Amino acid sequence: MKNKLKNWFVRFSSVLGMSLPILFSGCGPGNDAAIKPKPSLPVMTVNFSDAIVTTVYSALLEGKVNVEVRPQVDGMLETIYVDEGSYVKAGQPLFKIDDRVYREHYNSSLASQHAAEARLVVAKLDEEKLVPLVQNKVISDIQLKTATANTHAAQSAVEQAKAASRSAQIDLEYTVVKATVNGYIGKIPFRLGSLVSKNQSQWLTLLCDVSQVYAYFSMSENDFTIFRQQYPGRTIQEKLQQIHPVSLVMSDGARYPEKGVIGSISGQFDQTTASLRIRAVFSNPQGILRSGNTGKVVFELPVHNALLVPQAATVELQDKIFVFFLEKDNKVRERVVKVSGKSGNNYIVSSGLKQGDIIVTAGIEKLKDGMVINPLKSGPEQADSKAVKVM
Repeated sequence: MKNKLKNWFVRFSSVLGMSLPILFSGCGPGNDAAIKPKPSLPVMTVNFSDAIVTTVYSALLEGKVNVEVRPQVDGMLETIYVDEGSYVKAGQPLFKIDDRVYREHYNSSLASQHAAEARLVVAKLDEEKLVPLVQNKVISDIQLKTATANTHAAQSAVEQAKAASRSAQIDLEYTVVKATVNGYIGKIPFRLGSLVSKNQSQWLTLLCDVSQVYAYFSMSENDFTIFRQQYPGRTIQEKLQQIHPVSLVMSDGARYPEKGVIGSISGQFDQTTASLRIRAVFSNPQGILRSGNTGKVVFELPVHNALLVPQAATVELQDKIFVFFLEKDNKVRERVVKVSGKSGNNYIVSSGLKQGDIIVTAGIEKLKDGMVINPLKSGPEQADSKAVKVM
């Protein structure tokens, strides 16, 4: 029994002697680096490059002319010549209102005009008959003056009758409602037999001339200040002539093929939204755009010798933008940069960095100020200065 205990103790002591160095080896200095190795992260050298500054504004589209077609006379809707969505030309008939009452009114007015014209002829004959009698002093000139006055009164009656006749004719013509401009027919809320009135609030249809389309968008006060500084000229009109053609991105993300121009800028800021209304004009020869569409107006301004930094290499915190700058000992330092604009997926940096500085481009969410990294220097990576991405 004693021999067994002795053998067990010898084996236990040899195992314990082999285990202790392993157990205590993890407690020595210098093992933190083995447990937490330096992260290997990609870096890039910041250099000057040409860029395109892209600014995007949400816009509402309206046709060049939007006409509310309304009846000018009262009556029953007798005929509808067009359908919703049809393209019509100026002067083309759209609706017909029952004209029987207006036609009889016109006939009556025309008859009154003819009667007045006949009375004028009689009055002139009476006046002409008295002229030689007065010249020969057969009768007093008072009678001639009276006849002349009757002629003038008959002439006035004729003019009044003609005015009434023309007014009746206008009402009769108003029974056929015609298109005032070229454009597309909108919704038609009335049907055949509907009673319409010139005093009604509801229009017969909307007629939209979309040969040109206006894209209305708003610009904040700060944006407008920057906008004015970007273009030469003393007045707003001179600056408008210097603006590059703008693009339109439709609601489906497709870019409209025609370029547009900035047509006008509102004379005052909206006090409610503190924004300024601006209008861009786009030609629409194929009728792709319609009133009520939405889209985005895109400004593109070429910039030379800009410092570009990928947006993915930055962190935004409390209205400040940070990058991680790489020092010579491979330590990273958090640095605030000032951004003057965007070019595609890049920021244009106006201060905080200089040409030749090295920044970390990925994995920055886990970095802390003063950390040491293993930079991946496979080659100087440059920002894409030509890409344009609509936000």
